[in-house]
Amino acid sequence: MTSPTAEPPLSGPAPSAALAGGQTASDLPVEAVHALLSSLTATPIGDVEEVGIFAALDRVLARDIVAPMDVPPHDNSAMDGFAFDGSALVPGRPLSLQVVGTVPAGHRWSTPLEPGQCVRTMTGAAMPEGLDTVVPQEAAVCRSGANGTEIAEIPPGAVRRGDHRRRAGEDLSRGRPALQRGAWITPAALGLIASLGLASVPVFRRLRVAFFSTGDEILSLGTPWREGAVYDSNRYTLFSLLVRMGVEPIDLGAVPDQPQALESALRSAASRADAIVTSGGVSAGVADHTRTLLDRLGSVDFWRIAMRPGRPMAAGRIPCTEDPGRAGPPDSGTVLFALPGNPVAAMVAFLVFVRPALWRMMGTTRVAPPALRALAAEPLNKRPGRTEYQRGVVFQDADGSLRVRTTGPQGSALLSSMVQAHGLIVLPHGRGRVAPGEPVDVLLFDGML
Repeated sequence: MTSPTAEPPLSGPAPSAALAGGQTASDLPVEAVHALLSSLTATPIGDVEEVGIFAALDRVLARDIVAPMDVPPHDNSAMDGFAFDGSALVPGRPLSLQVVGTVPAGHRWSTPLEPGQCVRTMTGAAMPEGLDTVVPQEAAVCRSGANGTEIAEIPPGAVRRGDHRRRAGEDLSRGRPALQRGAWITPAALGLIASLGLASVPVFRRLRVAFFSTGDEILSLGTPWREGAVYDSNRYTLFSLLVRMGVEPIDLGAVPDQPQALESALRSAASRADAIVTSGGVSAGVADHTRTLLDRLGSVDFWRIAMRPGRPMAAGRIPCTEDPGRAGPPDSGTVLFALPGNPVAAMVAFLVFVRPALWRMMGTTRVAPPALRALAAEPLNKRPGRTEYQRGVVFQDADGSLRVRTTGPQGSALLSSMVQAHGLIVLPHGRGRVAPGEPVDVLLFDGML
């Protein structure tokens, strides 16, 4: 549900000890949830398709790409200048060379050079046979010689032998892996593939992920507002997060708190997708039918997680029709991630747990970028016993230090705080109150959202 209410505690056995903020000794640490999800999503999808290079961006490479050629394919000049035989350099002495021609990029020089000669080269031009050094144009002094010839004067120390020459195979060597299976195809990787002359690439098919919101209080866009209701936001944040991941999203809309409607949505999702992401209905409220249905339909675990926001969550598999292309064994069911209903809690749970799990299912070796280290600009209230993800704004202090402050109130329904924030301040399970000036880790939204 997307209702801006406090997250109710899940039902279960009486806790042995009470911890901070209603946490109990039975709540799972974040690391334990990662381990459980790693086991659940260990098998990636197997379908492979060949796509044109323009369609390969943000896809996952299905097979190693072995370089069919050297890149660059020949020694070439790294800059505009004059190519010559570097053995002619004598320490402490100038060198005078006769310019006998020009080699533009894309052309080769075929005439052997005599001692004391050089050729003008453009950046990227193939190095003539026997030449191994380039002096930059701005480092040489050009003058007229006898019979109208051009002379390039190289001052002492302007260049060393071998300078400004790119060697054949310096970037990629023929016969060696250029990209490995599981690589995320970034703009740089796409350019690398093109540099090998490859017009298509083998990738895993897109992961199919169905998603929907639950709750009688949820209004779809275009529906007149009514007392006690809220417009659905989770559906749109989940859609955006999934699209940014490069999966194929399947929108099943907003589903009311009615067992028959929820069961129909879950069965439809299971038959069409590799994974399902829902928001709402995983707490212990009397109207939270998702939990009851999942208990009946499949093998699903319900967790109270020692974290804030996002304490209630469920994950597991529910039955589906056999589909050899789906991730995991064909009879294992569709993976389900049931997230809390409060907007910030749903987004944080997705970023912390669902995103890395979906990456595994996609077959990629991609991981989140490392956290940024910054100094707390204000006191951060925290008790040991749970991991907290506070919304933070990063800025540079007058002395150049990176600092971070919160966006203000940290309620799990305050979606505006996610808009204002640069990232999530991560306060680990065992950490207590943070004093100003103490270092903290920040997971930046750039690359996440």
